[in-house]
Amino acid sequence: MTSQRIVTGAHYGIGSWLLQRLSAVLMVIYTVILIVAVLRLPEFNYGNWATLFVHPFMKVSTLLAGAALFYHAWVGVRDIFMDYIKPTGVRLTLQAGTVLLLAGYGCWLVIILWSL
Repeated sequence: MTSQRIVTGAHYGIGSWLLQRLSAVLMVIYTVILIVAVLRLPEFNYGNWATLFVHPFMKVSTLLAGAALFYHAWVGVRDIFMDYIKPTGVRLTLQAGTVLLLAGYGCWLVIILWSL
């Protein structure tokens, strides 16, 4: 009797669950920081908005919030793919596409933040 190994991405469990919760907390903290910063603007217009992200603190915190968002999305989408997409080739293709898409969004975020 031969056994077939099913590729699902073992050993994610509690570590991924905790990291996803941590990423959610980081996103909440960033949201509060952003709301406070926007409320402190003298006037809400593009110039003031762009100036807000010139400060290194906002650049770094936005980058960290983006990384938390991308990780949070990856864990959620990965779990959905593992639960509902049974053909291994299709699942791995979708996971690779998701990683490439999220990495592209991360690069785009860096380009936007450091072009200000």
